[in-house]
Amino acid sequence: MAILVTGGAGYIGSHTVAELAAHGEDVVVVDNLSTGHRQAVQGIPLYEIDIRETAAVVDVCRRHEVDTVVHFAADSLVGESVHNPLKYYENNVAATGKLLEAMLEAGVRRMVFSSTAAVYGEPEQVPIVESARKVPTSPYGDTKLTIERMLDWCHQAYGLCSVRLRYFNAAGAHPELPIGEDHRPETHLIPIVLQVARGQRDTVSIFGSDYPTRDGTCVRDYIHVMDLASAHRLAVRRLRTERGGAESFNLGNGKGFTVQEVVEAARQVTGQPIPVTMAPRRTGDPAALVASSDCAREVLGWEPTYTDLSAIISSAWNWHRTHPNGFDI
Repeated sequence: MAILVTGGAGYIGSHTVAELAAHGEDVVVVDNLSTGHRQAVQGIPLYEIDIRETAAVVDVCRRHEVDTVVHFAADSLVGESVHNPLKYYENNVAATGKLLEAMLEAGVRRMVFSSTAAVYGEPEQVPIVESARKVPTSPYGDTKLTIERMLDWCHQAYGLCSVRLRYFNAAGAHPELPIGEDHRPETHLIPIVLQVARGQRDTVSIFGSDYPTRDGTCVRDYIHVMDLASAHRLAVRRLRTERGGAESFNLGNGKGFTVQEVVEAARQVTGQPIPVTMAPRRTGDPAALVASSDCAREVLGWEPTYTDLSAIISSAWNWHRTHPNGFDI
């Protein structure tokens, strides 16, 4: 039986594809390549189709005898979602609905869903547990929460089982394969910082210096992309062996670092000065997001291996030094 990975040519998707393949899984990728990169998928069948193309998705599922879907395909820019919410409800919620229709038609009733810490919004308590109040502060977060609720109802109506992985700030790159983070435009902090270190940008903009944190800048929990990939593999195993219902797990290191601390760690790793520019807060940015991943550890048997911020940044730095233009080399 095969695993279908939607959005498998994207950043986290491609690392998960590599992780699944390395553990002997039969993997197939569906990606419309709107933001993904064909070069990120090595030696794996890749179908350049949109998940809204129901007949095409059904054909892929049947042809490869798919029994589980790992679903990454989505738009994921918080700021863009605030300014263009309808795009996010169409490309995330409506598109996932069409994917679920295709899965049901093909007889596939297992999904690992790529969710996000953004479902929580501004947390009442840190670290955040899965039962915490969910009041998203952006359309992006709301679309992910809406899909989680959709999966709840699909379990009740159709017996479709799901594991929803709510992860925090993904970072780093594969330690062996030539894949890493290449977003266009780039909006994630660590690759932006490293672009400054390489001279590809003049400065790092820090959005907000008056948050109620230890240095006034936002606190985030950074999790290595390979640790996320291993969690998706373990979630597939749980669905296949336990079946379950509709479960959600946080994924993070449980450690929070401010933006200023990330910049300073990158200075130490790269040996570059990395100048910063202060800017106003961005709409939809909570002050602090730090995960409690106790449930993932206890239920999935998951344990992050990259727990040091400098190690995560070093991993990303290795990728960016050897791929200064991302996959266009």
